[in-house]
Amino acid sequence: MGVPPVLDRAGPVRSGWGAGRRRAWFWAEVAEGFRMAMAALVAHRLRSALTLLGVLVGVFSIMVTMTALRVLQSNVEREMSQLGAHTFAVRKWPALYFGGPEGLEKYWRRKPITWDQARWIEDRARWVAAVGVEDEFWAGEVSSRYARTAPTVRLLGVTTGCFPARGWVLAEGRALMESDVVNAREVCVLGSRVARTLFPFGSAVGQSIKMDGVPYRVVGVIAPRGGGQGSDQDDFVAVPLRTALNRYGHRNRSLTLLVQARDGAVFEDCMEEVRGLLRLARRVPPGAEDDFEVFSNDSLIQQFQAFTLAVRIGVAVISSIALVAAGVGIMNIMLVSVTERTREIGIRRAVGAKRRHILGQFILEAVALCEVGGVLGIICGIVGGNLTAWYFKVPPAIPWDWTLVGLLSCSAVGVVFGTYPALKAAYLDPIEALRYE
Repeated sequence: MGVPPVLDRAGPVRSGWGAGRRRAWFWAEVAEGFRMAMAALVAHRLRSALTLLGVLVGVFSIMVTMTALRVLQSNVEREMSQLGAHTFAVRKWPALYFGGPEGLEKYWRRKPITWDQARWIEDRARWVAAVGVEDEFWAGEVSSRYARTAPTVRLLGVTTGCFPARGWVLAEGRALMESDVVNAREVCVLGSRVARTLFPFGSAVGQSIKMDGVPYRVVGVIAPRGGGQGSDQDDFVAVPLRTALNRYGHRNRSLTLLVQARDGAVFEDCMEEVRGLLRLARRVPPGAEDDFEVFSNDSLIQQFQAFTLAVRIGVAVISSIALVAAGVGIMNIMLVSVTERTREIGIRRAVGAKRRHILGQFILEAVALCEVGGVLGIICGIVGGNLTAWYFKVPPAIPWDWTLVGLLSCSAVGVVFGTYPALKAAYLDPIEALRYE
């Protein structure tokens, strides 16, 4: 047997100490280079400001658009999510339409969806838990003996199936009953905001309100649905559908069907079943497209996101062109800076600075110039985009993902367009640089 090798205990310690020392030197060089870069920018304030203005405009155009779209998307998604769980809607008109007026003729030609068709589906569908029928009949001011609302309250005519389909939960009182609908009683259920406005000091149940000159007795109040300050999910009054039809008329009125499936497992089957039954009830020929629209919360949100995706891509492409133009300006300024500081570079090389130190200094200067413009552009873009939130009275939004994209893009522009001037500075002949006047 041989003698076991003797471990050098000092080796690993020295190796680890050396690695730590190299890391410390590296970060010290980065910090020193950053300080020199910022000093150079401050020394030429006007030139630096004009240069970073191009970066600021490019990043601002991205951030203001993305922030505004994020605000609108959050608000639209919240407004679209008014249907209850496992619920879809059927109506004559599309929920979202992005085409021109010429495309609306197809929808005008469609026959209205009637109450009889809704009842026919309710009697024959196997996978439904509830079928509601509704329509919006009027919007305006609602009054009680205590107060008046703003002229924005919607009057909805509904059936009993709308309560589970909409996910309405009662805060007090009762929901509308089948007898209320069949007998066209003048009773109503209030959204929470309307109830708070009209009856600030007590319960609204049993009280009387007046809409469009007609008195109604309040039988229930729906719990708040949440949402932004500008949301109208709680700003409505629901009355029996037959009551509203008797007052405002049936002629040429197309109703909306709200269908709730038994559970999520049969949601798709329920949707196809209702589509087939409605095609049969409306006598749509085999092979012809549906003469009605079927949509759910998820399908609406996906449609809106698909539309805004094209906008986001277009803005990103245009803003990228602006950033490239700003990068060319940065390269030009950095080349001028290298020429102006040739003697400084020669002195640094003479006292021991290596090429990588010069290279790092000028690349850091270009990156710092881009990042200062990028940060200012991000701040201005977020503030400008959230003016949309202030205008529509909805919660503001900060697109953190696009903020990160903006910062990374600025760093990339700085590195790409600052590398050539930095290489030119790093490979200057020290002797010739010291002679430069």
